[in-house]
Amino acid sequence: MLDRTGKSSWKKYNWKLFLGDCGGGAIAALIALPYGLSMATLMGLPPILGILTSVLTAPIIAALGRNAMLIGGTGSVTVPFIAAAVRSQGIGGAAKVSIVASVLMMAFCVLRLGRHVSKVPHAVVAGFSVGIGGIMVISQLNVILGVGAPKGDAALSQLIQVLAQIGHARLAPLVLGGIVIAAAAVCGRFAPRVPAPLAGVVLAGVAATVLGFHEAQVGSLKLELPPFAGFAWNPQDVVQVIPSGLALAFVTSVNLLMTSRVVEHFRGRHQHVKRADADAELGAYGIANLCAGVFGAPMSVGIPARSLAAVRCGGTTRMSNLLHAVFLFVLVKLGSGYLAHIPLAALAGVTAWMGFCLLDWSAWRRLGRMRALDASAFLATALAVLVVNAVAAVLIGCSLYVVEYARTRTKVFGAGLRPSPQTLNVGGAQRQFSRH
Repeated sequence: MLDRTGKSSWKKYNWKLFLGDCGGGAIAALIALPYGLSMATLMGLPPILGILTSVLTAPIIAALGRNAMLIGGTGSVTVPFIAAAVRSQGIGGAAKVSIVASVLMMAFCVLRLGRHVSKVPHAVVAGFSVGIGGIMVISQLNVILGVGAPKGDAALSQLIQVLAQIGHARLAPLVLGGIVIAAAAVCGRFAPRVPAPLAGVVLAGVAATVLGFHEAQVGSLKLELPPFAGFAWNPQDVVQVIPSGLALAFVTSVNLLMTSRVVEHFRGRHQHVKRADADAELGAYGIANLCAGVFGAPMSVGIPARSLAAVRCGGTTRMSNLLHAVFLFVLVKLGSGYLAHIPLAALAGVTAWMGFCLLDWSAWRRLGRMRALDASAFLATALAVLVVNAVAAVLIGCSLYVVEYARTRTKVFGAGLRPSPQTLNVGGAQRQFSRH
């Protein structure tokens, strides 16, 4: 039998396991293809870099990662940080912030901070995810509606600007984006084993050809090792890049460790992540992301949809992670001519659909049954992502728990009582949120 890291049973590896890993790797690659292209486009990077991230990091993660079925790639949680860096300094800015975040993730591993990062209250993480989902939907509205791009960084401000132009919306991009969203939703509901985003993109491409739509397309895709991203460090980076890199490292680390827990739970292994494994996972992804960052490629994070789909389709060992990169490389190499004709409106539909998925409707339905603290942290974090920025949102959400901790501690010690672990354990808030 395989152990939880996939390390103890290579001597027992056989063709049956290999075929299962092939199935898991193939489905993960099919999901990664449209998602990687759309995420890189959303960040303002060349679309192919979203694919390059998976191809470069997967071998390192497969070799060094602790969770065998945690498959990484370009993810939505990194979008605000990398997009801001691209807007200010281009691809070189993306390389800077990714390199800083990667080094900090390795430092988290050495300092054994991974075991503590995993204790961030789940309400904050859920609120952050909802906020990112909102940003993804809002950021693609102008492409789907065919109107001018909004200005500014605040998502709510962008939404107002797009809605002001709704009278100038065009039918063609709206139809193509709508086809992707509808097809992905139907596949996700009735055919979960089908790569929903890819099915939507294929249908949109067929519709564009049949209906004679001539919309902007992805363009030429060449999956080859690009030159190192050109950039120079300057004194302003101390106050601009380093804080963003720290926030990116923190958010990426939380995403990785929580996704790892979700994957293990899905596989029927309900134990908490071991502290040493949490630290080592961050180190593995830090090394992998450093290799991608020097080329300006986005950081790799844990992708739940990709990981769970790989498990569902037979993947059992870290070989499925490696094979997903191999299949992805082959898909782009053999199909670059077809991929170049994907309408940008279709990729916008993929991004918007993934944004809808991140809105976590189940959490909204549970809102009335949550503790007041958890509900407040959830709402404050989600709103702050849209109104301020992602860094401030995480700080605001966590600060509510710090204030509650200080208030409870003062109250308990003021009464001359000994506080119980349940009273002072912020991590207990995470479990309380999950139970509700």
